[in-house]
Amino acid sequence: MHKRECKNGLLSVMQKLKGSTELELRIVLLGLDNAGKTTLLKCLASEDVNTITPTQGFNIKSVASHGMKLNVWDIGGQRKIRPFWKKYLENTDLLVYVIDSADKKRFEETGLELSELTDEENLAGVPILIFANKQDLSTASLASEIAEGLNLHTYRDRVWQIQACSVVTGEGVQDGMNWICNNLVNRKK
Repeated sequence: MHKRECKNGLLSVMQKLKGSTELELRIVLLGLDNAGKTTLLKCLASEDVNTITPTQGFNIKSVASHGMKLNVWDIGGQRKIRPFWKKYLENTDLLVYVIDSADKKRFEETGLELSELTDEENLAGVPILIFANKQDLSTASLASEIAEGLNLHTYRDRVWQIQACSVVTGEGVQDGMNWICNNLVNRKK
């Protein structure tokens, strides 16, 4: 069921874009290590999510359908890789930031990383979709609590959304994809 939900999420965005001609979106997928970025990417690409290993560099998936192309860059979140994130931000149409909602000890760290990203010149005004992942775990914080802790209400120079999800079950992924379609695509046309 999870695979179908993720696949339908990406498919629904593409189907809504049918009328667009050659619309190409560059999406950068970031977050701390073990947040679920690669699992989300594989889920959206309808690939097996049972054999995920830490990303040592980056993964790129391009999906073309109905005259549209989504180029998703999944960049590793280990501390030693993070200084290189800014090298991948040029011409970004959307930042997808994934947070492990159950890892409360790292909320401050992930908040600092997100704050630094929003200050990057190449991301000025770029919409942000934050997936509050791992909501299937009993220790997960609510998306609203995470939004408050990250001071998202202070982001006034861009549209943003925090979406509770579990990329393992697929729950919430469709809602995030709908947000992309409703907010990002209309901006690009």
